[in-house]
Amino acid sequence: MAKKIIALAGDGIGPEIMAAGLAVLEEVAERFQLDLTIEHHLFGGAAIDVYQHPLPDSTLEAVRSADAILLAAIGGPQYDQATIRPEQGLLALRKELGLYANLRPVKLFDSLSDRSPLKANLLTGVDFLVVRELTGGIYFGTHHLEEDKAFDINSYTREEIKAIVRLAFEAAQRRRKKLTSIDKQNVLATSKLWRKVVDELAQDYPDVEVEHQLVDSAAMLLITRPSQFDVIVTENLFGDILSDEASVLSGSLGVMPSASHSLNGPSLYEPIHGSAPDIAGKGIANPISMILSVAMMVRESLGQEEAAQVIESAVERSLEKGIRTQDLGGKATTAEMLAAIISEL
Repeated sequence: MAKKIIALAGDGIGPEIMAAGLAVLEEVAERFQLDLTIEHHLFGGAAIDVYQHPLPDSTLEAVRSADAILLAAIGGPQYDQATIRPEQGLLALRKELGLYANLRPVKLFDSLSDRSPLKANLLTGVDFLVVRELTGGIYFGTHHLEEDKAFDINSYTREEIKAIVRLAFEAAQRRRKKLTSIDKQNVLATSKLWRKVVDELAQDYPDVEVEHQLVDSAAMLLITRPSQFDVIVTENLFGDILSDEASVLSGSLGVMPSASHSLNGPSLYEPIHGSAPDIAGKGIANPISMILSVAMMVRESLGQEEAAQVIESAVERSLEKGIRTQDLGGKATTAEMLAAIISEL
């Protein structure tokens, strides 16, 4: 039976990089005889323009029955003051599908070391995974705004923490067996519970080394000693900030993929960058983050490890040959970058 992939191109450069990602997926599907069907649906600002809602019922129904979801990018300046924003659709999608775990791998390409703001000696051996809790915490708590007072409630349950921490332990077991849990337990009650749960679960994973870091210290270490990390696990707000910080190590958001997993439903794969409306339609967007998100989907939702490695190797070889888009200091267009990667497949 064919696997159903839902493609949500979204806004800005989204349609351009989605087309590139699907072109690579089609090449790999033919080579490895993967039986796939691709459905395209509106999401984000593109859906607001048609349905007055970023997550219309037709899109929600489609993603619920999917085997995997590819999302390119959403948002644009025309929605900044709108009553309903594209980002509300993304939060709703996470909640509706139970996408509780966001995974962002940070692995640097040697050929792009010159693009990183860090010195080369700090980049040796950098290869870690940020595991961010995605459906709890302050983003989903109670929010209240008055003229002279405001508050946001940060709330976590033991079960929410256990789910994300267990996934992180299992990821560490498949890697270098080191887990760094990041919190602010010297101040926050939620962090005190977080650290307690991590220590309890550690008893089930005796082969994994566990360390705790306060979030401010971790932010410093990500820049001064990034190679010390293997798997990082943290709550929603801290994970949002730290994973964006970690993404600059590579020199460009344009090469960073991500995955969001649920307990029982389909997973969602997307670049970590935004919709870049300033370059939309110019044919210069970097498609690599979308293509590497496709590789994550092929590996994690389709179970095709060899096919995923083929995609990743093709990207790496293209960069080694000096083919770069503008964000990487080169002159290649989206189409030229894609053509180089496909030729390496």
